[in-house]
Amino acid sequence: MKPISGSYQVPGNKNAALPMIAAALLTTEPVLLTDLPLIADVRTMLDLLTEMGVEVEIDAVKHSVRIQARRIKSTHLKKTLCGRVRSSILFAGPLLARRGSAKLYPPGGDVIGRRRIDTHLDGLRQMGATIRTRGAYTFKTEKKLIGKRILLDEASVTATENLIMAASLAEGTTTLYNTACEPHVQDLCNMLNDMGAIITGIGTNLITIEGVKKLNGTTQRIGSDTITAGSFLVAALVTGGDLTLENIEPSDFEILEKPFKRFGVRWQINHQARTLKVPPRQKLKTKYDFGDAIPKIEDGPWPMFPSDLMSVLIVLASQTRGTTLFFEKMFESRMYFVDHLIGMGARIVQCDPHRIVVTGPSRLQGSYVTSPDIRAGMSLLIAALCAKGETEIMNAGSIDRGYENVENELRKLGANIERITN
Repeated sequence: MKPISGSYQVPGNKNAALPMIAAALLTTEPVLLTDLPLIADVRTMLDLLTEMGVEVEIDAVKHSVRIQARRIKSTHLKKTLCGRVRSSILFAGPLLARRGSAKLYPPGGDVIGRRRIDTHLDGLRQMGATIRTRGAYTFKTEKKLIGKRILLDEASVTATENLIMAASLAEGTTTLYNTACEPHVQDLCNMLNDMGAIITGIGTNLITIEGVKKLNGTTQRIGSDTITAGSFLVAALVTGGDLTLENIEPSDFEILEKPFKRFGVRWQINHQARTLKVPPRQKLKTKYDFGDAIPKIEDGPWPMFPSDLMSVLIVLASQTRGTTLFFEKMFESRMYFVDHLIGMGARIVQCDPHRIVVTGPSRLQGSYVTSPDIRAGMSLLIAALCAKGETEIMNAGSIDRGYENVENELRKLGANIERITN
């Protein structure tokens, strides 16, 4: 086991970049996005724009992209590209608002359970869209979308984003209640306001959008990815490393502080420099609840613990002295990857599709495993870093959808890792 140590520059937020890319369709003027994570999902979204006839110029050195939807030649998205990425559904709202029609195919993405799009469809229908869902999703409106008061049946992040974008160019006022309020939803709202939209209630579950006739271009820096930061943080903790995370969003770590402290984790945040330092060789020990009760880590909509960090925190628990219950509420298949951890030697009891009990520390052994999704794949990679012997991870390409050049970045920090290409 080699400690993951050094400094790591946290990249731009995947979940902020994807809706911002879609929002570029709302204006004929240039949109420049900086601190762009050059991951597979981002490239697929940009490929979809190119297929529509949108001008896309990527600067890989500067991690930026210039998008100009001067003309949208086609509103019929390519089936194979839609099937690669969950966020392809985010084009429905902007295309309806700008062109009055869109044809998409069922979005792809991780197989972590049912990821319904009913909230998208219901909201757009209320705003005046007609939708057919046989094989493809065909959206159409005869006139402009009309602002409505809409109660979302779940606080879906992508549905909130889709409806906000659609409402920005709709006629009248749209009020969305029970909206998601994650930081990347706030980032999208702030971007749209910079483009000339009128959005209030940002950061709450009640958002009001006054429709405008047109939006302008903008330049936006994409905020740093807290999920990626948390993943590298755990990699350092389980290997005893001394790591400094640069370019973090300090406020996001307010949400993460309590769950990590459950395992005895210490860190120091420099708010001015926007860095987080993880001291080496920490004594990881579970802090029990009052009465010596086993603690529970559960996810939920912001500001609860993010589901995307559940998998890596399970690996941390496997290397921490004590017992913890994990309750995954949002996706019924996210926990299935723990079979691989159990095969590596982790002491885990899977109670049902949503709950597992982890007792640590466990001495993990290298194994042959398969990555089922982005976050599980990264978790298995972290487990491999602290395991004895060699681990081979199949379907490692799934990790590329959320982490840029992951093996190169880890190698810089001391990992013995290489990608095998056939």
